[in-house]
Amino acid sequence: MMITPQPLKRQSLAEEVAARLQELILTGKYTTGQQLPTEPELMQQFGVGRSSVREAVKCLANRGLVRVQQGVGTFVISQIGVGEPFSQRLQRADFEELNEVRLLLEVKIAERAAIHRTNKDIEKMKGFLKKRFTHATANELEACMQADINFHTAIAEASKNEIMLDLYKTVATHLKESFILRYGNTDSFIESQSLHDALLQSIVDKDPSKALHWATKISSHIK
Repeated sequence: MMITPQPLKRQSLAEEVAARLQELILTGKYTTGQQLPTEPELMQQFGVGRSSVREAVKCLANRGLVRVQQGVGTFVISQIGVGEPFSQRLQRADFEELNEVRLLLEVKIAERAAIHRTNKDIEKMKGFLKKRFTHATANELEACMQADINFHTAIAEASKNEIMLDLYKTVATHLKESFILRYGNTDSFIESQSLHDALLQSIVDKDPSKALHWATKISSHIK
């Protein structure tokens, strides 16, 4: 059965203004308790009409970011809100926050993987860990980093916890670019290879306490 393609809906001016105002609130340009510029000021700032500004403010109010006081003005009541997508929240998180979350996830994921892993999971982990070492010794940073992410993602898959897996994938994706900028070579990956080998062995042995131990060691090594 042929499906007639429908045209994509373009983002309205109000949505665009709401997104830009939300970004200013999330980044601290407008802080909690602060009053937003007046309607005429926002109209001039964004080059839109009054209706677009009012609709944008309404969107922000619905997201729990601002409160409109009739006759007084619009005030920021939260820099987080209730409707911010998780992926968007991660985009504005700093490196330390993201990395800490990743490391915490890796520790618990490793423990669960040692209990729930299958032979197929093990083969996948071994393949990625081998690639990690090969790229590390060749000082191929980006490829080494991707192999490392793939290795830990394979462990997350072996944990058989879909939420942990999704969280790990999302956090790791946001961190990759930062890692490339922070690491000039693969020295730290070579230094931690033996720790990763020990982690894999503990998962092969179905020993969750050792998996927890080695995952913690890895976390301590790369902080």
